[in-house]
Amino acid sequence: MNRRNLLRATTALGATGAVTGLTGAGAGAAAAAGADARRPAGGGGPLRVHVVMFDGVEELDFAAPYEVFSAARFFTDRAVEVRYVTASRPGTVQASYGTRVRVDHGWAPDEADVIVVPGGGYARREDPGVWAEIRRGTLPRALGAAPRAGLTVSALCTGVMLLSAAGLTRGRPCTTHHKARPDLEQQGGVLKNARVVDDGNLVTAGGITSGLELALWLVRRELGPDTANSVEAMLEYEARGTVWSR
Repeated sequence: MNRRNLLRATTALGATGAVTGLTGAGAGAAAAAGADARRPAGGGGPLRVHVVMFDGVEELDFAAPYEVFSAARFFTDRAVEVRYVTASRPGTVQASYGTRVRVDHGWAPDEADVIVVPGGGYARREDPGVWAEIRRGTLPRALGAAPRAGLTVSALCTGVMLLSAAGLTRGRPCTTHHKARPDLEQQGGVLKNARVVDDGNLVTAGGITSGLELALWLVRRELGPDTANSVEAMLEYEARGTVWSR
């Protein structure tokens, strides 16, 4: 654990010993072992995570991954930097249930290792949310131009439909919120029956609460199983569901 975060992490857990002996669900842990072998944890610089924000975004969709990645820095010697970003001008975003969030950072995928795209508003086509962003086109175009070596683009819930609009899911294993799965398949996505689908530089997850699984899986993949298990213990949450991975 990074020494500067030891006191904060110990306070959050109640005792450092609480970290040991706690793991995620069996299916997720078994799948994680394969990913760990493919992608050793660590790296020369910080793990830089950008969580994409837009009007109508679902509160839990963006808050859960933000907290998981932010908490991960307590349990790793690798620095973790998490920020909210927007493809439009920085400013205040109003989320699905009225929460207002100040977003200070603009679009900079060249400064990210992981991009997380939340969903929101897919059932309300005329309101702010995913449909409005698809119609506007700014965010799908930005996402479509983002992929590069070393960048993982991820999404959860109906945020996956923004990746679909960007052409990133066509012909690739993926998943999304159960009500959007027919649309995703019709648009060329190769649906997998899993809570998280890891296709290397494209990682997708199911509806709303699966943002926890998405972030915990990426923490496990990028920072190692000890870090992921420690975050689960801190949050008093145990990752569940199947992870599909090549």
